[in-house]
Amino acid sequence: MAVKITVSDKNTSDNLIFPLVQDEKLAELLADLANQNGLDAAALQNDFKAEPKEILLTYLPGQPSSRVFLLGIGKKSGFSEMLAGVRSACFRQKSKLPTKISLDLRHFENEKIAVLADAAAAGMLLGLYQTKPNGNGKDEKHAPNFADGDSFLEIIVPTAALEIAEKAVRRAEVFAEVQKQILDLVNKPSNKKTPALLAEFAKNAAEDCGFSIRVMFREEIIDEGLTALLAVNQGSPNTPAFLVLEYLPENLGEIKTPIVGLVGKGVTFDTGGISIKPSSNMHLMKSDMGGAAAVLGAFMAVAKLKLPVKMVGAIPSTENMVDGESAKPGDVFQTYSGKTIEIIDTDAEGRIILADGLAWLVKNKNPDVLIDLATLTGSIVRSLGPTAAGLFSQNDSLAAALDRAGQVTGERLWRMPLWEEYGTDLKSDVADLRNYTGKLHSEASSAAKFLEHFTAEHPAWAHLDIAGVAFGDSEFASQKSATAFGVRLLTEFVERLERIRQVSV
Repeated sequence: MAVKITVSDKNTSDNLIFPLVQDEKLAELLADLANQNGLDAAALQNDFKAEPKEILLTYLPGQPSSRVFLLGIGKKSGFSEMLAGVRSACFRQKSKLPTKISLDLRHFENEKIAVLADAAAAGMLLGLYQTKPNGNGKDEKHAPNFADGDSFLEIIVPTAALEIAEKAVRRAEVFAEVQKQILDLVNKPSNKKTPALLAEFAKNAAEDCGFSIRVMFREEIIDEGLTALLAVNQGSPNTPAFLVLEYLPENLGEIKTPIVGLVGKGVTFDTGGISIKPSSNMHLMKSDMGGAAAVLGAFMAVAKLKLPVKMVGAIPSTENMVDGESAKPGDVFQTYSGKTIEIIDTDAEGRIILADGLAWLVKNKNPDVLIDLATLTGSIVRSLGPTAAGLFSQNDSLAAALDRAGQVTGERLWRMPLWEEYGTDLKSDVADLRNYTGKLHSEASSAAKFLEHFTAEHPAWAHLDIAGVAFGDSEFASQKSATAFGVRLLTEFVERLERIRQVSV
């Protein structure tokens, strides 16, 4: 299966996807389209309102093999709106799409063409994603789909935008390829995604994409002193893993550029440990490595795009299981930093392994910017739902840069408070701090304050709580499934950081 995407300033296909915005120009554009193709303008204007993901299929008079798919993208014409619209249309209509089809962007402003071409190409490729990588190997019978064989998508743009659109489409192909792999990774069942198998995926990705990796398993983790990671792993028969990633391109020469450090939570399955979770949604806890997946995806995309940036990363990975060796509420463990933690709730395990990941990366790689991502708290889900991730940072310029990257990519962030008051309940009588406050409110902020203790007061640190956005509802699955949240966001951030140096370090 393959989809070849080309860019042109002329339509050479008998079939067309025509994305439209719900604005004051809609009626006029529909009238022009009707006049050019012999259609009834009044009928189009009456039947099509350009609502988000709305599709109206129209056949051209006397041409039964020629079709126009009117596609609504809502009231805005940004990256996320185009991506969502085209992805949904391709997924829902792929059995009706011909093997060659054009997507017309010529009615959009020239300055938006690069972004919209990127979104349209990525949306088309992601719309072909299937969520059954672990079936019985037998192909289900279905109607022939677009991309079942060689297929062609032609993106039509104004002549003046041909060059920038071509670059944008090639960029989209990279992201779509990476994001599909990340979707597969997060969707895998936990028995096919142990920390060792996660490490194997990362090794293969490093070799394929062009970044370096070091993997530590139990014995080396013990030698390294990553004792908090080991504490969470005590109840699991599977070895933990600690992944160290580096992308330091040689072609930068003497160019000085900030090093971005990324830390991702890699809990490949989370029972909650002794503080066991309810059974109703525990099967979704295969997704508790969404932060690790985002970090891996960002390294893959940045390396494939050969961006002139420097990145280092750490992924602490383990299962959080229940047996006689499991860590217990009330136990005290030392961390890599030397600080001790009293375990109040074993289901607050993500912050424990991140404590080691953050402290190790700061001490050994000394990044100029430090960002961690984790499916960390139910509190952030209750606060922001599936619409945005929580952003915690004391650095205003870093927070602004991340927020801007989120707006551009549609992977939105909302800044949450990180005030000192949220850390007062982390005090322990028997350790330096405890891992859980026990309060029903503001736990996302308290968890962020906990992590702050292990950053060595890094001046440019941000924590992204992605619990509500890493796994959710989509057109791909009947149950919740992976979103690949963070891949585009992080790549946009590091690329923008290098271009305009937004963050004070």
